[in-house]
Amino acid sequence: KAQLKQQRDKLKQYQKRITVQLEKERLLAKQLLKDGKHCCSLRKKRYQDQLLDKTENQISNLSVQDIEFMQIEMKVIEGLKVGNDCLKSMHEIMSIEDVERILDETQEAIEYQRQIDEMLAGSLTQEDEDAVLAELEAITQGEDVALPEVPTEPVPEVPEAAQAEPERRAAKNKPDREMLAA
Repeated sequence: KAQLKQQRDKLKQYQKRITVQLEKERLLAKQLLKDGKHCCSLRKKRYQDQLLDKTENQISNLSVQDIEFMQIEMKVIEGLKVGNDCLKSMHEIMSIEDVERILDETQEAIEYQRQIDEMLAGSLTQEDEDAVLAELEAITQGEDVALPEVPTEPVPEVPEAAQAEPERRAAKNKPDREMLAA
């Protein structure tokens, strides 16, 4: 913004110099007209007029740019106001206690889901494993399980031919596998 003002001020100074120069050229043209040498001074005057017009156009462009910049600044400020109002209304709707409560509930839900995931995955910690073993031991101590007694006599040996016979029968009884189309 400051650069625009400096540029505008410089152009106005330049415009004043050209105006002064034009006045000098007019006086000189009048003098030369009296002397009969007016052609050269008229060209110079016309050139100075064109420079003056260009300078005026640049000044008006700078003024337009300055106005546009101010409009943009106003839009930014208005946007900041709207954003600030939205934040204020959100703060009124939701208090810090509400946010803390929601965060606590979310943390509890995450912990609960983690426990479910661990149970589904079947991964027991050492603590869980110890608890399961202790529970199993407590169950088995309360009951006397009647198990058959282990024989103390040696088992008679079976001849090799007799062992091979049941294996062959089992192989014959198995149905042949057939290939099926997928």
